[in-house]
Amino acid sequence: MSRSDLPPTRRPGAGPPGTAPPPAVGCRVAVDDSSAVVWLSGVLEPADHDRVRDALLARLGDRPGPIVVDVSGLRSAGPTVDRLLAEVRRTVRDWPAADLLVVDPAGTVSGELAVHATRDGATAALARTPMAAVLTEELAPAVGAARRARELVTDGCARWGVPELAEPACIAVTELVNNVVAHAATPMTLRLAPAGGTLHVAVRDHSRQQPRYAGLAPLTSAGGRGLLLIDTVARRWGSTLLPDGKVIWCVLHTEDESSWHHD
Repeated sequence: MSRSDLPPTRRPGAGPPGTAPPPAVGCRVAVDDSSAVVWLSGVLEPADHDRVRDALLARLGDRPGPIVVDVSGLRSAGPTVDRLLAEVRRTVRDWPAADLLVVDPAGTVSGELAVHATRDGATAALARTPMAAVLTEELAPAVGAARRARELVTDGCARWGVPELAEPACIAVTELVNNVVAHAATPMTLRLAPAGGTLHVAVRDHSRQQPRYAGLAPLTSAGGRGLLLIDTVARRWGSTLLPDGKVIWCVLHTEDESSWHHD
């Protein structure tokens, strides 16, 4: 089943004969819920930038692994599309296993993106993605969520040969999950994946309330240390807003572990 953020038009390469062409102005985003493919069609105007970016980020936040962005239905590509896709890729580079694969038969998309001439080529590349190395768990905002998250992290670190990251990653994921339980109170998705000597952890919730980090908390404070703990054990962390929530992520490095123990 596909869905779109604009009224129904013909999806590139699909749809019965006689259906309407893409809109004369603006960029249409169509998503196939049964696959990783997102279609862009029409004309990408500057006014469309934020809407299309948010749609791509939302799709990346809602499914594990890379997505395929098919731009063959765009009537013009070039620098505007390059900038948009590059921005999305930079935004998600520290999310677990997130990336963009681009279908561009015209060869107009450049930059550092992985571009394929056909959708078959892109989906074949997607199939080679080691998705077995991505763990995902749906969690309710309730007591026990952090415990289940720690179990998943511990199992993943053992499976991926980075047991030294289990302890700091459990500290980080406890704070990520408890932040959702205490402040967002929405269902959440925990996702983690290895990449070389790193572990990427993310929690996606359905609240747009951003976490606040103000550095060291006063000794008299009853709280406020959660983000400080994440900042201590992770080399990088951040929060990305989505149309209906956010993704909070962090990256832990094995080479930092010895210094974390001995500082």
